[in-house]
Amino acid sequence: MSALEMIRLAMSRLRTSRLRTFLTMLGVIIGVASVVALVGVGQGATSGITARLQGLGTNLLTVSPGSTTSGFTRSAAGSATTLTQEDAAAIAKVQGVAAVEPEVSTQAFLVAGDGNTTTTILGTTSAYPLVRAYDIADGSFFNQASVDHALRVVVLGATTASDLGISTNAPGRTITINGIPFQVVGVLATKGTSGPFSQDDQAIIPITTHRDYFSSGDKVRSIGVSVADASGIELAKASIAATLEQRHGVTSTNQDFTIADQAQLLSTFSSVGATLALLLGGIASISLLVGGIGIMNIMLVSVRERTREIGIRKAIGARGRDILAQFLIEALVISLIGGAIGIVVGLLVSVLISSVAGWSVAFSPLTILAAVVFSLAVGVVFGVLPARQAARLDPIVALRYE
Repeated sequence: MSALEMIRLAMSRLRTSRLRTFLTMLGVIIGVASVVALVGVGQGATSGITARLQGLGTNLLTVSPGSTTSGFTRSAAGSATTLTQEDAAAIAKVQGVAAVEPEVSTQAFLVAGDGNTTTTILGTTSAYPLVRAYDIADGSFFNQASVDHALRVVVLGATTASDLGISTNAPGRTITINGIPFQVVGVLATKGTSGPFSQDDQAIIPITTHRDYFSSGDKVRSIGVSVADASGIELAKASIAATLEQRHGVTSTNQDFTIADQAQLLSTFSSVGATLALLLGGIASISLLVGGIGIMNIMLVSVRERTREIGIRKAIGARGRDILAQFLIEALVISLIGGAIGIVVGLLVSVLISSVAGWSVAFSPLTILAAVVFSLAVGVVFGVLPARQAARLDPIVALRYE
């Protein structure tokens, strides 16, 4: 009997017991749908985090102060005040560095007409949008002349502008920061959140202006560095470390600063994301395993019900491998149809999750292929035992079975 005839026979047998066939498929459908949906959510989360990290800056390095020690107590990294604007100027001269922006910050109360909000006031230089990969939605960013002359100009984040009620036609408006008037020159494009910090809720002013009105001294909280070429990040990182060690009189063993590498963060999150997707897929696969057990159970019942039929087929010349192939193909058909339906259901569930929960979902052809292969594997693994049992039946005993 040809493979096509066996498939046609298997479909005919399955149609005679539609309800039982559907219930058998249901386990496979749920299993495959779970795998597709959960892996899609896991991959979407990884893609979303990676996009957010890439959006933090272009080939970004972030130089932060080291930690402080009081008595026997060591504070967290970043608690020291070891970085200065002069350090930023020195870093800007390092080969391979495209742009540098030092940062200082404080919290302040902003008022614009009837709107008001409290947010972070960030003091930096005109290189900020280049280093941190920000786009301007309205107006422009302040220029170097504004920094040199400590002008009272401000660029608002999208959320801050909205909270103040000036999300449209903001450039040219006057707002007050802790009672001091500032002219709005631009509004940043929406960028989203990074952890607990909203990149859209801030007001940015020249660092010199910040020192005149909100802080003093030349200490900075961090220095953002954009490296010209991604392949030169490690070399630039080493050169920056050497420059700061020389300036601060420290060595590599007692550095009073830290340098965070964007590439390392991306690599770490990609690894975590892959592990998450694998874990979710593994959890969902348990339901697929249960579906396979259901297939085995139904096929064993089918063998018992069709014992006399098997005896007749053997008596008229069917070989054991023909009987084995017949039952194995029936199991494969159930698994394959169930898997196909499960993939469609999984995709629909993923879209539903995305629309209701607002989570990002990503689909990979490899995931779909893996789901198909896995469902076929379930059919083979859990269909072999009933098929072998049917193939080994003695035709004389089978013909006597009632």
